[in-house]
Amino acid sequence: MGLGDQLIGTGLAKGAKARGKRIAFGDGKKIIWDHHSEQVFRGNPNIAPPGSENDPDIEWIPFYRGNRIYNRQGDGRWIWYREFKVRPGEIYLTDDEKAWAAKQGSGFIVIEPNVPEFKTVSPNKQWPTRRYDKVAKLLLKSGYDVVQFVFKSGHVIPGVRQIKTPSFRHAVAALARAALYIGPEGGLHHASAAVGIPAVVLFGGFIPPRITGYDTHTNLTGGATACGSLHACAHCKAAMETIEVPEVMGAARAYLEKVTA
Repeated sequence: MGLGDQLIGTGLAKGAKARGKRIAFGDGKKIIWDHHSEQVFRGNPNIAPPGSENDPDIEWIPFYRGNRIYNRQGDGRWIWYREFKVRPGEIYLTDDEKAWAAKQGSGFIVIEPNVPEFKTVSPNKQWPTRRYDKVAKLLLKSGYDVVQFVFKSGHVIPGVRQIKTPSFRHAVAALARAALYIGPEGGLHHASAAVGIPAVVLFGGFIPPRITGYDTHTNLTGGATACGSLHACAHCKAAMETIEVPEVMGAARAYLEKVTA
């Protein structure tokens, strides 16, 4: 699971502690975490860590790498379970992380133009970087503070303020101080929902917003029906190409005008 999946998990676990329970993500016998889990789950009282399998307050959810509850692998594509609906997650930030974020300012717009390069589905989630550049340029021209987090490699948007984040948690802490997020479906869009920040999310034609999209966000598909292709496909590329800069800017300005008001 990626960072986004971990945040989905926190939404599944939300409220467990109030019921006297902790959620164990695993197969009913073993709690299964991956290399992202501890970072996202840190400090969360609703989630049981590995080693807690026999504790009396455990409640199991079969959500882990290789066993997600919103899809299954079919013939060259993901088959989406359309009855699933994501709920906003949560992340328990430390005082130090919040203090670091406070030094980065507030009220800025976060734009993420990149998708993870190592995933075979990444081309299907990539809005053209030249369009991200255009959106950033228009927002800068309108006087907004536009930032990009530097915590992975990829395209750098010209002219925007670069914030070097020591970790994903620091990025979330800074995101919590933003006015808006613009970027692909993924870790930061889930993080935006977790910290209550509006977002314009470029979904395209890969995964349905009805599954991993949030009602508090504007989720753009280009009018496409999600295909879930595991490899680069013309359908997903066409869906992304259909989403034009004015549509993204219109959605962004609608949120920003509410903030100004």
